[in-house]
Amino acid sequence: MDLYESNKIEFKVKFTDQLVKELVAFLNTNGGQIFIGINDRGEVIGANEIDRTLRSISDVISSQIDPSPLELINCEIKTMEGLPVIVINVKRGITPIYCIKKYRFSSLGCPIIVGSTCKEMSQEQINNRYKIRFFNDDLLVNSPTNLRELSFLTLKNYYSNMEYKLNDNTFETNLKLINDKGQYNMTAELLSDNSRFSFIFVKFEGENKASLSQRSNYGNKSILFAYEQMMNRIASENIYISDTTIRPRQDKYLFDYDSVNEAVVNAIVHNDWSISEPQISFFSNRLEILSHGSLPNNLSIDEFFAGISKPRNLALMKIFSDLDIVDHTGHGIPTIVEHYEKEVFNIQSTYILVSIPFDKKVLNKTNVGVNVGVNVVEKMILAELLNNPTLTADKLSLIIKKSKRTIERYLKALQEKGYIERSGSDKTGVWKIIK
Repeated sequence: MDLYESNKIEFKVKFTDQLVKELVAFLNTNGGQIFIGINDRGEVIGANEIDRTLRSISDVISSQIDPSPLELINCEIKTMEGLPVIVINVKRGITPIYCIKKYRFSSLGCPIIVGSTCKEMSQEQINNRYKIRFFNDDLLVNSPTNLRELSFLTLKNYYSNMEYKLNDNTFETNLKLINDKGQYNMTAELLSDNSRFSFIFVKFEGENKASLSQRSNYGNKSILFAYEQMMNRIASENIYISDTTIRPRQDKYLFDYDSVNEAVVNAIVHNDWSISEPQISFFSNRLEILSHGSLPNNLSIDEFFAGISKPRNLALMKIFSDLDIVDHTGHGIPTIVEHYEKEVFNIQSTYILVSIPFDKKVLNKTNVGVNVGVNVVEKMILAELLNNPTLTADKLSLIIKKSKRTIERYLKALQEKGYIERSGSDKTGVWKIIK
């Protein structure tokens, strides 16, 4: 026999579930072949239980690898030295990254062929491939907008803050803001400075919609800025109580901010914008995040709760991923479930509603809508501004060691809570401490 093990050929005496690692590694590299019925010395010993082995291979391919590689892997039976050998032919993957479902997109779950052996990808390699994975066509990309002139100053600023520079001549094509006919698409309008889309925040006085208290429309601007404004508003509503009987003091919040943030981001990137915009509703006992359209791309309920992401708006997801607004590990839904259980999700055929209940202890000791304090980071910001009211968000981020975007969110929250106000321009003005 003239075959030898290499970076494209593996010999195995028999097939086991552990071979999923080699299958994924070949998909993530340049493809290859696994010969079942040949030992490490290259001696043909023949494959046993052919039918059972073929079923096992099929089960592993369909149930243990994500995304599905069924069209990329096939089996054939060859006679070598008079004995049957099963050959698993694996093509190079058509998406940038595949993983073992058990380990998801972690180093353990994402092997690659280096030399003639399987190696784990670094987290940086995984993150880079995972971002590219979302850069595919979708409805927003293919649907043209009737707006002919669009500007993208906000989008460029966000990329600049992440130390990316968009090429004026190519970024519209690279970010898929133009469809195949050369027209601006709905993704472009969503991200443009003059978008007609809105992001709605509605506050009700009770537990139902009988009495409307406030309505805010974060629209007519880039969805990136609208998202940031929405999260500032939500942060300003997140009142808390403090337990000073223990050390260190513990603060208990009305709701888990990280879970709400994950739900809001999901509502944006998974929303069917052809139906309507997402909406955030604030009641006296809960916060609701509504997105239109049900689970996308044949995603099952079990896959949804396992954190498997198949976003409806792939190009939009890619941009949110570039800007580190969305995480790359698929932990968003599990984060919400960990805090609030699966029951907070109401998944219907035309919408998904996430209902985040408020902490009852906080409700019993405060009046919803009245901000009773500031959190740790906000206290640090106030202390710095008391010493130097000319500090900018850039300088505060260096002092407090938080991102500029995070500092800007807290500054906005402190303004809405009535603790500070800005006097003068963004560059030459000063902060005034009100209380």
